Amino acid sequence: MSRSDWLSVAEARRRLLAALPVSQTEEVTLAHAAGRVLAARLVAPFPSPRFDNSSMDGFAVRAADVAGASAEAPVRLQVIGDQPAGADFAGQLAGGQTVRIMTGAALPAGADAVVPVEQTDVPGGRAGLALPASVQVQVAVTAGDYVRPAGEDFAAGAELLPAGHRLRAQDAALLAMLGQAELAVHRRPRVALFSSGDELLAPGQPLDPGKIYETNSFQLSALIESCGAEVAWLGVARDERVDVQAHLERALEQGADLILTSAGVSVGAFDFLREAVLQRGHLDFWKVNMRPGKPFTFGDYAGAPYIGLPGNPASAFACFEVFVRPALEHMAGVPAWQRRVLHAQLGQDVSSDGRESYLRVKIKREGETRSILLTGHQGSGNLYSLVQAEGLMIVPAGIKEISAGSQVEVWPL
Repeated sequence: MSRSDWLSVAEARRRLLAALPVSQTEEVTLAHAAGRVLAARLVAPFPSPRFDNSSMDGFAVRAADVAGASAEAPVRLQVIGDQPAGADFAGQLAGGQTVRIMTGAALPAGADAVVPVEQTDVPGGRAGLALPASVQVQVAVTAGDYVRPAGEDFAAGAELLPAGHRLRAQDAALLAMLGQAELAVHRRPRVALFSSGDELLAPGQPLDPGKIYETNSFQLSALIESCGAEVAWLGVARDERVDVQAHLERALEQGADLILTSAGVSVGAFDFLREAVLQRGHLDFWKVNMRPGKPFTFGDYAGAPYIGLPGNPASAFACFEVFVRPALEHMAGVPAWQRRVLHAQLGQDVSSDGRESYLRVKIKREGETRSILLTGHQGSGNLYSLVQAEGLMIVPAGIKEISAGSQVEVWPL
């Protein structure tokens, strides 16, 4: 296959997302809703605020009664009651009357404005003060002053959150304000994860000759969880078809929505993943026009979607960000998910081989400008350069040289 036959990153991602299902929905309580994805749009059942209310501690008045008030010529009003937040004043203001009111309390019938307590002769700032018989108002107000009108924030029937929205802390507060004790969300995708290779050891074991410590499971588990998905870690499969097959079967037993592996899908004499997957599924081997991470494997095992990532940690990381993160967002019910992108000034000359490249960079802010530098050698097996990285710089396909001072796109990490 010549390079002209390689898939573009955009086309490979399109094919992947088109083949993956969106997870089913379930009901959760509001206490467990943060980070979940709404299955249906949220429509306001009532306006907010629900009623005209005071934005200050003070006195609810008829603005016409105090139109001429000033510090030199205060207007005295009769105080006929209290209106604390959460109560409902039963009476109605007549001319020359006022009601002491607290912040957030409903405006009494007949009132159309609030005079802050600081603009009266009544002391404020202390709880338990007795209700005065009268008050001197020392400032003129107009109708609507210090009043939050009903529907100021949103009207009844307004769409507040769309389906496919991932709920944040402030969204949870909104749902609580609307009285939503339970809501329908998409189920978290469950990812069964395992690595393969006889050379891999768990951290803490003696490092025998020819062995290396297994790293991708820790990296990929954290990345999966950062997408709001669940991880079922199945360990390391030996370079034996029977053991690889057993890991795939365990993935099905775990109810995996996606099986994700690293390494073991090349054409090496001891790479048995491909043979094992084909026992009950199919595979598409894609050569993607990207660096790092050119080989990418997608298919299914007994109906469960399967993705095979490269074994080198930087390649596995890049492929996850390019393909698996948008895949998990899609499966979680987020439509047309978009990544945050920064624009920055390149601080050095950069060369590439013409593939769409994802280079590890540090980001430095200088005034209003962001500048970036590579974190060192960009080899796919170099993990420390990835640890140092604050972003991935994108070199578009077909570009082999970018000069210092050029504007480039960066994915912040």
